Amino acid sequence: MSGQVAKAPNLGNKQKNYQFRNWSSTFKCVPELYFRPKSEDELVNIVNLARENHKTIKVVGSGHSPSDLACTNEYMINLDDLNHVLEFDPKSRIITVEAGIRLFQLNQELKWRGIALSNLGAISDQSIAGAISSATHGTGINFGNLSTQVIGLTMITASGKKIHCSEVKDAEIFKAALCSVGALGIITRVTIQCEPEFRLEAEQQPMKLDTILNDLKEIVCSAEHVRFWWSPHTDDCAKQAETIGYFRETILGYHLYQFLLYLTRFYPPTIPRLAHLMFLIKFNKGTLMVDDSYKVFNSDCLFEQYVNEWAIPWERTAEALRKLGQWVRENDEKGIYVHFPVEVRFVDKDDIWLSPSYGRKAHTMFKDELTKAYPKFKDFLELREELDPEGIFLNPYLRRHLLGEYGPKVDAAQFKARL
Repeated sequence: MSGQVAKAPNLGNKQKNYQFRNWSSTFKCVPELYFRPKSEDELVNIVNLARENHKTIKVVGSGHSPSDLACTNEYMINLDDLNHVLEFDPKSRIITVEAGIRLFQLNQELKWRGIALSNLGAISDQSIAGAISSATHGTGINFGNLSTQVIGLTMITASGKKIHCSEVKDAEIFKAALCSVGALGIITRVTIQCEPEFRLEAEQQPMKLDTILNDLKEIVCSAEHVRFWWSPHTDDCAKQAETIGYFRETILGYHLYQFLLYLTRFYPPTIPRLAHLMFLIKFNKGTLMVDDSYKVFNSDCLFEQYVNEWAIPWERTAEALRKLGQWVRENDEKGIYVHFPVEVRFVDKDDIWLSPSYGRKAHTMFKDELTKAYPKFKDFLELREELDPEGIFLNPYLRRHLLGEYGPKVDAAQFKARL
């Protein structure tokens, strides 16, 4: 009697008791199994294993969301080993990369080929899949978020099937997947339309908040990429970009600022004075820089931060900041202070289903609010149900915010690390 023993599927590197913590150290988790696959085939095997064992999957990158978006108690997948350039057409400047490539790696790969992304955010630690899944954006009134530069992608669904989609092939899946927070499947390949590499001239100058708000339209349209920082508890702003030397940036801008912020936890009334001091150190002197585009787009985020982000019609910027300023002043007496500058960026509209250009950021809202704010939200949920009927790609965060579920099993408190 003879027989064959079935060969176990290749799952790549896997680990038990892995401790995941997001970048801001606000949430943490210990998934049942942590995978680092090196191929799409290994990813398919992991998805099949999860489906057979009734487990859920969460794919993580740099973990830059300050929420529990990346947390799970079951299967976690890291795509860092899927970080290669797969195809490049120098004539059309179209490049296809694996989904785990970090933006700083991608920037180098593009530079070597004489091309660049049209726009970038301030941070390049994210993977390309994570950046587009969360509609990461830079600034520029005529520039969309990073997802708008993507012209095609490949995704593994809950069935283990690979879907190749674009504007002309499975267009609805494509528009949904471009900002899907991991709810539709695992993005494995991304095809990007680039442009010839270019350099940017960036000027930073101190301005008063009222000056910016009174001339906002003219200022926003004065250059391709405009942003400004407002220092709460003051009327001080800094418009656009900067490059400064090691001592001011690293010794004062990083170590001293971080230490002083730590001290304010024990005596919060010093925060307004600190805000004014750090503006004088970091922003009070005008600067001019010319460098490769991605180096100008990027800026050092210094230390771990717990932040939130609001998306509003840019025409209401002045109204929003004036109301926020009023709120800050009214709450000074209550001992409520704003530690960090408010960064204001501008982004063009798009037709991506869950893009914040439709309204507000998904992570600040729940199902009923999302349905009202996003015209395609119902379509997104129907597509999610079609692609993943068993909810393999739903973690507690997505169950709360997309499906409107409540209770201990989906409560963010189970992952809370610290305030």
